[in-house]
Amino acid sequence: MPWHATLDLSYRRDGPRTTLRHRHDGPLRILKSLYPEGEGVCHNVIVHPPGGLVGGDTLDITAHAEAGAHGLISTPGATRFYRSDGAEAAQRVQLRVDEGARLEWLPLEAIAYPQCQARNALTLEIAPGGECLGWDVCALGLPAAGQAFNQGRLLQELQWPGVWLERARIDASDTRLLDSPLGLAGQRALGTLWLASGEPWPSARREALLDSVRLALAGAAPEVRTGATCPDPRLLLVRALGPQVEPLMAALQRAWAALREHAWSLGGTAPRIWRV
Repeated sequence: MPWHATLDLSYRRDGPRTTLRHRHDGPLRILKSLYPEGEGVCHNVIVHPPGGLVGGDTLDITAHAEAGAHGLISTPGATRFYRSDGAEAAQRVQLRVDEGARLEWLPLEAIAYPQCQARNALTLEIAPGGECLGWDVCALGLPAAGQAFNQGRLLQELQWPGVWLERARIDASDTRLLDSPLGLAGQRALGTLWLASGEPWPSARREALLDSVRLALAGAAPEVRTGATCPDPRLLLVRALGPQVEPLMAALQRAWAALREHAWSLGGTAPRIWRV
């Protein structure tokens, strides 16, 4: 029987402290709130006990940062889209950021297993004065385990209505997309990092943010291809391609730490779960 799990997270500013209220239904849980960088930033880890999704399973996650709050969300492991006989498995994430709030969405990768039928969708809603820093990372198959992505399909969607919309249909049979220099160039790990602001940055600030993240990416592993752009005055994007997830994720973590420092004057205090 398919699982349909929901998790609603709401971050609120209570004096100097950001606190979390949450509700769940089905196999999605939140671990306790942690404050490794002081009371103002609330760190949380989302746990999905089944460990993966099969055909018909659905995960719906919403996170809301209310005015003045700062939440950081991660996961202890990858989101795994397993083989399906035809039914689609879906993860849908909605991130909402109010005025003066900050929200960080930093899950580990989604893995598209051979013969999966998967949908991975994320939607942003950001008020003026709010900012969101996050990423979306995907691995196609498990090349290190000899499980190539030779059958199956992954639908990827990232959107901020009115500002940014990306939809990709990654089909294992589409060799031109997977292997062409104009597509994924034979790489099987891909990632997008964003810093999104509810109001436009001045040109000088955009350029300073781009300079900081490009400098950080210069130290990434040579097998990872990266690039940073501002396609809109409210949005900075980093793209990354690599043969495996680990060096690609390390590159995005470098970019994340640089943006945290230069955009928010915060250190790169990584979620504890990254070091387990």
